[in-house]
Amino acid sequence: MLRGNLKIAHFALLMSFINFLFFHYPFFKFVFHNIDYKSFNGIIIIISLVIAMIVANFFAFYLFLFIARYFGKFLLVLFFTISAIAVYFINTYSVIIDESMIGNILNTNYDESSSFFSFKLIIYVFFLGILPSLYIIKTEIVNVPAKTFLKTISLTLLFLLILVFVNAGNWLWIDKNSKTLGGLAMPWSYSVNTSLFYIHKHKKNEKEILLPNATIKDNKKSVVILVIGESARSQNFSLYGYKKNTNPYLSKTENLYHFNATSSATYTTAGVKAILDYKKTDDLYEILPNYLYRNDVEVVWRTTNWGEPPVHIKNYQKRDVLMPNCKGEGCNYDEILLTGLKEQILASAKNKILIILHTSTSHGPTYSKKYPKQFETFKPLCNSVELGNCSQTELINAYDNTIVYTDYILHTIIEDLKQLKDYNSTMLFVSDHGESLGEKNLYMHGLPLSIAPKEQYEIPFIVWVSNDSIKLKPNQTLSQQNVFHSVLKFLNIQSPIYDENLNIFK
Repeated sequence: MLRGNLKIAHFALLMSFINFLFFHYPFFKFVFHNIDYKSFNGIIIIISLVIAMIVANFFAFYLFLFIARYFGKFLLVLFFTISAIAVYFINTYSVIIDESMIGNILNTNYDESSSFFSFKLIIYVFFLGILPSLYIIKTEIVNVPAKTFLKTISLTLLFLLILVFVNAGNWLWIDKNSKTLGGLAMPWSYSVNTSLFYIHKHKKNEKEILLPNATIKDNKKSVVILVIGESARSQNFSLYGYKKNTNPYLSKTENLYHFNATSSATYTTAGVKAILDYKKTDDLYEILPNYLYRNDVEVVWRTTNWGEPPVHIKNYQKRDVLMPNCKGEGCNYDEILLTGLKEQILASAKNKILIILHTSTSHGPTYSKKYPKQFETFKPLCNSVELGNCSQTELINAYDNTIVYTDYILHTIIEDLKQLKDYNSTMLFVSDHGESLGEKNLYMHGLPLSIAPKEQYEIPFIVWVSNDSIKLKPNQTLSQQNVFHSVLKFLNIQSPIYDENLNIFK
């Protein structure tokens, strides 16, 4: 039986041991899969990591509880609750809670986060979070003199230093896997990486760095529609050789080109930023829509998604702005982005127009809810947010239907552009990142790019042009950085930062 009152050291050690038991199965699953656990050195690494995990958490918990008992209890309750949620997502979707994933979480809107809600999540939170939290709150902690505290904390720190020294030969393996290990260690994966996220965010430029002024070189009417895809991976497009016909419209479209491409990241915020930046950078430079808007181009941004850098233009239109003029079932899906689009282009008083449509069609885990019923081409479907509960066939069918719907949306955009006879027009479709659908037991996206599978970064780059006179270079593999310079070229905008090597048009 667990007693109602404990000495502070005993309580901290108990909490560390429970934390180890509850939340570190994914951590040691990774360790066992990446070392020879039958070898002597492998056994030493595993034993050392177990001891280090328990002792290091004891050190931190003991420190928090001694400094401020009630604050320490509050932190433990917070840790157990958040760790329960974190381990649910790690076990269910095979994510790693690193800094980029923290950024992804903090930028998630309500609609997206609510789609992850499940009964299994409630079970995790109740048994791994709420029950231990009730015990933490109820237990009376017996404090110790400062002398005893200093002695215990010093011996603990000395033990940890000795453990590090003894494992000096294993540091190469630990360093090699540090990002993954750090992303699976609770509660430090989210607490340390949340701190790093805000530190790095603060260091970034609070005000975007303006690019040098650009010049529009002619008065020819030209329009670019840039469609930013969400979680679309190229291998599920029949344009790229996929056996199932997920592109019934685009496969029959003239003047359509598709290129192999890779994303700069595996999560939305970084992927969208890379599409809009003039070069690969972590700095906050003026992004494409802001730059062209400042240089007298008509710019419209329409979105059913989130995660873009700050957009400083007049016509920024979310779902609520478009809904009053939208009719039909498609208004509940990404078709809403096409509402009055052709009319808005024709109403412009400017000759150079950039339209950016930021879609959300292929974002999981609720793939089957991302398209109207008539696009339910492939069955049976996965309808669960717990993707591991579905067969891979069901999961891929639901995802493939989102690609069929994307195909229809892009086809509709092209048909609208064909009617603009006075304009040179092009449509570019580029995804922010790819998606894992159960391959290697991974789901969705967000793994660090250095260890991410190709499903999470191989993306479609599809281009349509309005007439045969507009030629494209015979590119082999493109990146998201090609977008900025290709848009400048198509609109015939001269700029000191223009890079011909990144332009796809002849």
